[in-house]
Amino acid sequence: MIKELFLTLTVKIFLVAMTSFWTRRAFLLGAVTAVALTAGSIAQQSALFAQGKGEVNVYSSRHYNTDQQLYDQFTRQTGIKVNVIEGEPDPLIVRIKSEGKNSPADVFITADAGRLWRATQEGIFSPTTSKTLQSAVPSNLRDPQNHWFGFSKRARVIVYNKAKVKPGQVQNYADLAKPQWKGKVLSRSSSNIYSQSIGAWMLITQGETALSNWSKGLVANFARPPQGNDKAQIEAVAAGVGDLALVNTYYLGSYAADKDPKKREIYNKVGVIFPDQKGKGTHINISGGGVVKTAPNRANGVRFLEYLVSPGAQKFFAQANNEYPVVKGVALDPAVAKWGTFKESSVPVSQYGPNLAKALQIMTAAGWK
Repeated sequence: MIKELFLTLTVKIFLVAMTSFWTRRAFLLGAVTAVALTAGSIAQQSALFAQGKGEVNVYSSRHYNTDQQLYDQFTRQTGIKVNVIEGEPDPLIVRIKSEGKNSPADVFITADAGRLWRATQEGIFSPTTSKTLQSAVPSNLRDPQNHWFGFSKRARVIVYNKAKVKPGQVQNYADLAKPQWKGKVLSRSSSNIYSQSIGAWMLITQGETALSNWSKGLVANFARPPQGNDKAQIEAVAAGVGDLALVNTYYLGSYAADKDPKKREIYNKVGVIFPDQKGKGTHINISGGGVVKTAPNRANGVRFLEYLVSPGAQKFFAQANNEYPVVKGVALDPAVAKWGTFKESSVPVSQYGPNLAKALQIMTAAGWK
């Protein structure tokens, strides 16, 4: 009897001990799992933080609706929200200056190196130290002090009416001033920054006398008083108002894939000449930007600029907006690619700005209004 009681008690003690063991083990496993989950959660949060939570405020004078896709892609990649204020370049510069140290602007982007120079002169930018930007953007397409960087290119070409002009008849910018084209040349006003920048480029590469003679020859050959934007010149050439015009390449590229058959018809009526291929090369300009001196989100501003020279963004500039990328090896839009390769001018675009005023003075004196 006593032996049976002893065995029963032993079994109960053993069962209690085993139950306690498994209970503690379960507790420990649960605790370990909880710690692991917590650690994982912290790691995920840290990863999100590392991606760049926050925002970047962009003041942009680029007037292309497609740019919103760029901003959305940046947000998806980094978690940084892009707030955009759009406007004309000079009013945006004035706005940033008037806002002073309280300006929310982190980045200012605009088209034309001349405008970027003006922004620099107004003290809008601060230098940006970035190995990514300095290695991706060629030295002739950025500010020597790294205030701003180009992220897309456009060539200033000559478009011609295919029914009236043979490509071999015009090879250089200087040809537009020859008497044979009297009453056949179209252009924007000299007050436009694109006209001023090519004037500054010619002043740099050929001197004051050459710019003066060229401007006088252009004025003598104008088919009508300078008016309208580059698209107005393209359409006027297609319509036969004039035979030749100076335009930026990306404007023409936009006609090639337009859903409107009338726009595609315009594109088919005109051809492209890349001037000065045996000389200095075709005049190049840029879209670009820099970090604002008073940027409240400076790190995000730098990251945004670095994103603009990434392969994805460069492909977007090339294929969604018909621009030339600043990074080599990026595929062009098919319509742009059909024009072929060409020799670009290697003149630093940062030199345009300091020569704008003198160039405009010479152009205006020649009668180019």
